[in-house]
Amino acid sequence: MKTHKDLNVWQNSIHLVKIIYELTSKFPTSELYSLTSQLRRASVSIPSNIAEGAARSYDKEFIHFLSISSGSLSEVETQIIIAAELGFINELEKEKVLNSLIEIRAQLNGLIKHLRNKESKE
Repeated sequence: MKTHKDLNVWQNSIHLVKIIYELTSKFPTSELYSLTSQLRRASVSIPSNIAEGAARSYDKEFIHFLSISSGSLSEVETQIIIAAELGFINELEKEKVLNSLIEIRAQLNGLIKHLRNKESKE
């Protein structure tokens, strides 16, 4: 039986969490309870909501949780841009994260579209 762990979007979002934790570990300690914490929570929210949605009984519920993941993805994007503007990460690090976000967003949108199509056929 397949689970959320079999989804590429979940696997890629777990990888994103690891990248975010590595980057934020270099942030100033004064940011520990602000930008560091926000970035970590938002990134962890992405695979967490994918997992929770996949465990639901109905595709409509799964789509709802995928939408929440998409919102968290936008949070991470905004916070990464802020981190770069503040000089906490360099341009290469920023681009690495933003490219990962683009890939995950495309996968989320594809999965949402697939589930909506499946739902409309039932």
